[in-house]
Amino acid sequence: MRFLPVRAGALLVELDGLDEVLALMASLENDPLEGIVELVPAARTVMVKFDPHRFHSDELIADLSLRNLSGLVWRHAGPLVEIPVRYDGEDLQEVADLVGVTPQEVVRRHTACEYVVAFTGFAPGFAYMVSPDANLVVPRRKTPRTRVPAGAVALADTFSGVYPKDSPGGWQLIGTTDLPMFDLDREPAALLQPGSRVRFIDISTTRSVFKPTAKPARIAKGPTKRAATIEVISTLFPLTFQDEGRPGLSAQGVSVSGAADKASYRIANRLVGNPPGTPAIEITLGEVRFKVKGHVVAALTGAPLLASIEHSDGSKSSVGRYEVMVLADGDVVSLGPPKRGLRSYLAIRGGFDVMPVMGSASRDVLAQIGPLPLVAGAEIRILPAPRSATVSAGEGEPFLMPAVGETARLDVSLGPRDGWFAKDSIGRFLEQEWTVSPRSSRIGLRLQGEPLAYREERELPSEATLPGAIQIPRDGLPVVFLTDHPVTGGYPVIANIASHHLDLAGQLPPGSRVKFSVFPQK
Repeated sequence: MRFLPVRAGALLVELDGLDEVLALMASLENDPLEGIVELVPAARTVMVKFDPHRFHSDELIADLSLRNLSGLVWRHAGPLVEIPVRYDGEDLQEVADLVGVTPQEVVRRHTACEYVVAFTGFAPGFAYMVSPDANLVVPRRKTPRTRVPAGAVALADTFSGVYPKDSPGGWQLIGTTDLPMFDLDREPAALLQPGSRVRFIDISTTRSVFKPTAKPARIAKGPTKRAATIEVISTLFPLTFQDEGRPGLSAQGVSVSGAADKASYRIANRLVGNPPGTPAIEITLGEVRFKVKGHVVAALTGAPLLASIEHSDGSKSSVGRYEVMVLADGDVVSLGPPKRGLRSYLAIRGGFDVMPVMGSASRDVLAQIGPLPLVAGAEIRILPAPRSATVSAGEGEPFLMPAVGETARLDVSLGPRDGWFAKDSIGRFLEQEWTVSPRSSRIGLRLQGEPLAYREERELPSEATLPGAIQIPRDGLPVVFLTDHPVTGGYPVIANIASHHLDLAGQLPPGSRVKFSVFPQK
């Protein structure tokens, strides 16, 4: 058992193999440690997220080191999940050839044993299932498919899996199922979670066939009286609703998401008197016009924009950031491009009438979860404001917004995989100024500069990541994960951005520069 640093409040436990991963999960489930916030298992590791105010990482390491993992097997107490399968996959014959048996024997082996979900990742609802009795070990395809259909049952290495939605993929396809792996109208949305017990059923040998039941669309129940609205006239990029996100759902393959700059988002809500967690609109690179119908109280924070109001009587006025705006019926608000930063936040007293998905109104652009982005022509209702509200005043920028051509300094903690890189690569990582690529998004910042070199040639098994994780793909150019990052990743993480600089990372515009500084963990 090795303990690898991540950052304050997170520790990566590396074990000898999947059996030990499952045993550690069983131990922590049978004898939980108060103060642990979330566990994210993977192929050879367990990410332990904990409250650093409850105990120090040294205390956590001491507790885990003393646990006896021998003989422990992790299983959820819940019922066995049966997955009906048509064994008609494109790669069934190839899998049979690789294993040295007939296709019928592949099906027999796949259906003869019980599986357990070891971990989730790749996409919401995608579960990595293992069974010691399957005897079906096959490599991934040399050339991944650009599209694997939802419901495809597949094999890779020692794992079985079911693709929850259409996506690229490199696993060997042996069948299909109509059973949804991820359904937002179900609680929980992910059918399979770490520890779930699973058995595959060959429907060609059964009389019953699973048929998915159509469900009515969910409709938000807004206020019955005429509500104020804002109508999007034009926008450079689609606008997204954001809030505090979806913490604690890694077991379903869902990342936290939420506002990329949470400090600015929270200030916007405080300025208009909204309760914490009220959805706001995240604006990327400005250049938005919207019209108000009714009367609303609004605030604009984050990246500084040139903003003006065209009133219904023909007069014009300017809009100050971090100030409350009282907007009347017919007012048109125009926002220019930001001088600094990347993302701005629009909050309106009462909040927007938007349906939360999995407990949040945030739009996750990677998982495609949450309310759809807003484009020109969209009209959003405003919820009634509370009769009394605590309004903040005198608030300003939480930090100096970064600008194109300027260098922002981000504190990092090295690890957990800095040992995969030569010392000169660690030096280059810390000494050079990296440039933010235009190919960056809410998923992550792509950085340009002098590439880093691996010291390790082997492949890294997938393991959990956090917002702020700095992954180094084989091309040697860093990718800084932001709010919509994948739950697990397969490239080594050289460092993690300190929590106090995550919002700053979310405001870095393309063309700005970054320099990393080692920040000691306390």
